[in-house]
Amino acid sequence: MIPPAVDDAIDLSRVRRALVIKLRHHGDVLLASPVFTALKRAAPHAEVDALVYLETAPMLERHPAISVVHTIDRRHKDRGPLSQLMDDVRLWRALRARRYDLVVHLTEHPRGAWLSRIAGARWRVAPERARAGWFWRRCFTHRYLLPTSTPRHTVEADLDALRRIGIWPEDADRKLVHVPGPDALQRIAELLAAHKLERGRFVLIHPGSRWLFKCWPAAPTAALLDRLAALGWPLVMTGAPDPAEAPLVSAIKSALVSPIVDLTGQLTMSELSALMGAMARAAPRRHFDDPCLPAMPQQRLRRQQQFRLPVDAAA
Repeated sequence: MIPPAVDDAIDLSRVRRALVIKLRHHGDVLLASPVFTALKRAAPHAEVDALVYLETAPMLERHPAISVVHTIDRRHKDRGPLSQLMDDVRLWRALRARRYDLVVHLTEHPRGAWLSRIAGARWRVAPERARAGWFWRRCFTHRYLLPTSTPRHTVEADLDALRRIGIWPEDADRKLVHVPGPDALQRIAELLAAHKLERGRFVLIHPGSRWLFKCWPAAPTAALLDRLAALGWPLVMTGAPDPAEAPLVSAIKSALVSPIVDLTGQLTMSELSALMGAMARAAPRRHFDDPCLPAMPQQRLRRQQQFRLPVDAAA
């Protein structure tokens, strides 16, 4: 028998239910999906639940390894202390009723400490916090270090929580998982038919972001799209129904010469995922030094080189 990778590995045979907490934005929650896959593979007899913010629940709600998705509605803070207290009590009761044996807290969010204690799990693992006080240390039986200077992919950093308790993920566990569902697939099939788009033969652009500093400027984005259209690729644009993103989308459309199917603000998260699946890898692979395409910002290029990512995988 192969010994565990750590001396204080937990006994997975005694884990009946596990809770994974990821209180972050949509992309971070999706990057945590391999944790559920790896945990379920290591303990197939156990039920694995998730706790996320309400708006990010669609990222995980159809994950085949997840039994229950608990949510926190951050809007209750704006509805007064009584509304927030009632929501907290609902969550506490739901966590206690599940009688967890293991809690995996994937961030340094302080709320995860007392939620872990409320869940009543025998084993609790979380990142080590800088200048963590006694309460944080007492709330978790296992803690692991996050990288401070060496670049490390978020997927690997999240999987470090499982390595700390003796679970070594396999290569297949690292795949991101998001299941759109039949309703979303049907809606996208209808949209493709309505706009005469062929699966795998169009380019999808989602130019906006919650953090606009991450976005390309409108002019080079439009130049890239016009170049792809000149190569014969139909263009589809999507975006969140967020007024903050509207000026960027409008500027791109104004600078475009080519026609584009505009679906901004019309898709749910699951429908966007289904549309991405329909696109597959439609666009031709190109290098950052292609003279026909706009120059890639150097900050983005350096980050890709650090993780050895191809350009089209990091965009």
